[in-house]
Amino acid sequence: MKPITVIGFLGSQLDSGRGAGRWSKWRPSVAITQHEDMVVARMELLYTRSHIDLARLVQKDIATVSPETEVHLVELPIRDPWDFEEVYGALYDWTSSYHFDSDSAQYWLNITTGTHVAQICLFLLAESRTIPGVILQASPPKRQVDGAAGNYALIDLDLSRYDALATRHAQAQQDAVAFLKSHIPTRNPRFNQLIAEIEQVAGRSRAPMLLVGPTGAGKSFLARRMYELKKARHQISGAFVEVNCATLRGDSAASTLFGHKKGAFTGAAAERAGLLRTADQGLLFLDEIGELGADEQAMLLMAIEEKRFYPMGSDKEVSSDFQLIAGTNRDLRLEVSAGRFREDLFARINLWTYNLPGLAQRNEDIEPNIDHLLVQHAQQTHRTERFNAEARKRYLQFAQSPQALWSGNFRDLHASVTRLATLSTSGRITEDQVEAEIGRLQWLWKRPEAVASSLDSSAEVALEALLPGDAIEAMDLFDRMQLVSVVRVCRSASSLSEAGRQLFQASRAQRAVVNDADRLRKYLQKFGLSWDLVCAAR
Repeated sequence: MKPITVIGFLGSQLDSGRGAGRWSKWRPSVAITQHEDMVVARMELLYTRSHIDLARLVQKDIATVSPETEVHLVELPIRDPWDFEEVYGALYDWTSSYHFDSDSAQYWLNITTGTHVAQICLFLLAESRTIPGVILQASPPKRQVDGAAGNYALIDLDLSRYDALATRHAQAQQDAVAFLKSHIPTRNPRFNQLIAEIEQVAGRSRAPMLLVGPTGAGKSFLARRMYELKKARHQISGAFVEVNCATLRGDSAASTLFGHKKGAFTGAAAERAGLLRTADQGLLFLDEIGELGADEQAMLLMAIEEKRFYPMGSDKEVSSDFQLIAGTNRDLRLEVSAGRFREDLFARINLWTYNLPGLAQRNEDIEPNIDHLLVQHAQQTHRTERFNAEARKRYLQFAQSPQALWSGNFRDLHASVTRLATLSTSGRITEDQVEAEIGRLQWLWKRPEAVASSLDSSAEVALEALLPGDAIEAMDLFDRMQLVSVVRVCRSASSLSEAGRQLFQASRAQRAVVNDADRLRKYLQKFGLSWDLVCAAR
């Protein structure tokens, strides 16, 4: 066992006593050296000049009860023992010059004596590991007996040494990560690792953060969750303020962000605080920050660095201490190279940059997100909707395939699940409804040029090859033009169902039971046509 060095303040009251009666009194500094189960090799007894006589007496008494203990008297230049700055400064200066040898000795910091300020200072120095020791708390015996040493307890402030505390800390961190993900059991390793790091940064840093990702990847949602997490931890007290920079143009851009003085420009009939001031002590989320103009970028840089800025038309600075999270779907490195984004502003917001993957890059997370969206829908509508087994299998098969572009990311998925849940029958989403929804998504993601080519007038349709001449002459021009368009779509589609989904893409959403193929079949039958006949001339 390494030799023990005790560091503590002289107790001007608890350690006092000059006559023979002092030996019948419990005196902490003396009692610490009286325990039979341990030997104090050295004591650093801290005192102020006015208590030098008492310090020497305690030193003499310890030599009597524990000759093996070397007591070193340390005078600290403290005039007011209740002045935190003075006490901490004196202690810090002494510890800075003291040679701690943890390999050869163990250090116990006695917080039983001294003012509350002195005890707190010792605690802080131990917690920061400035003094590499443990806390010693002594207490008197339950029944006073002459020479009784009382009791003592040791507290190690290194939390990693306590299994239960370490487990609770780990659980708290897991709960925070789950909160940022809305408790969705995501499976994508890259995304889970990214969120875990974001939780750490959000809890430990006030520096700006940049979220990069395509539209609908969840930047705004994640920023709000970080705000709620910080507020729950009492790290911020202000509001969450969100603005899409793509909506800011002209004078309104600077006015919206930085505020303006009355009369600053035409239409400025009253003073405006601006969103940066509204976000004071809170969190400001600037989505699509790459859309900001050059002037606003310069003003924002000053506001981030100095927490001060000038509202429009004002010669008086205002202040706002906000935390910034920025979002963008652009590569700001390219914007800087092209001269459209300030390099110094990019450097300032680029300390913590996270790329949020799109939904198509997180195939394994589609299923848990579907379940989460169905739970949300049930909470909002008070109706529980579920997939039939085959319907769920078919939807996931498509949703996780290369054909599912998810160009709108989670917005597309949210809309898709909402449609399925709304149109479900008796709480069940069927395979027919899934097929219809797949067709709707395929239509949504079809490239404009592909749509145009499918309806291109160059794809001539000769009704004469399908209908008798007298039947064509009996048709109104409206019906002929409509039929020609329908035949074009049929010939460009791979199946009767796909053609029906394209042709009835709007009205089908209003039907409780969707059967596009049957509707198209009946339409063709009105003219004596069939799918096979129409497509034979493809």
